[in-house]
Amino acid sequence: MQKEIADAAHALFVERGYEETKIDDIAAAVGMSQRSVFRYFETKEELVIGKFDFAAAAMLAIVRDRPMEEAVWVSLRRVFDEMVAPCDDPGQRPAAVSILSVVFGTPALFAAYLQKMHQLQEAIVEALLERANAAGRPYAGDDPAPRALTAAAFGCLVAAQHSWLAGGTTKTFAQALDQAMAAVRSPQVPPRTG
Repeated sequence: MQKEIADAAHALFVERGYEETKIDDIAAAVGMSQRSVFRYFETKEELVIGKFDFAAAAMLAIVRDRPMEEAVWVSLRRVFDEMVAPCDDPGQRPAAVSILSVVFGTPALFAAYLQKMHQLQEAIVEALLERANAAGRPYAGDDPAPRALTAAAFGCLVAAQHSWLAGGTTKTFAQALDQAMAAVRSPQVPPRTG
């Protein structure tokens, strides 16, 4: 039932807009009361943003399973494969595009999305610290590297999502993400004039 509610809400958000769609509309679309909808989802935001919790759990598992000797930047890119799959799978792509469009086009949802991503970043930093300790190469307590690398990678993820949507999703999301991560790894600074 949770999937049915989320799918109905998603269709209404795409059709009418997030702000214009009320919980009563969603409840009517699935033939239940507003109270019943709230048994499955605590807030209207969770109807959209809650989907990212499933990806977050898988992403955290991926970083923990990566080889200890692998460069952190490479491991972080592999973590994002979880977000690449639905965007590049032809059967899931339309839904991924519409969900991201609703999220990026609605300030309240985008803020909630960034909050979820921040929470995931913190969990991934902890996993990177654990991995370094297990490999016998712990980070110093004041070393900003794991947090800086993770924040930069997540910045690339959001930049790639913007770019992918702005480009009409003509290239794969994997290409947009690789391009964003390569830009940070090897920034091209335009020459100064004058």
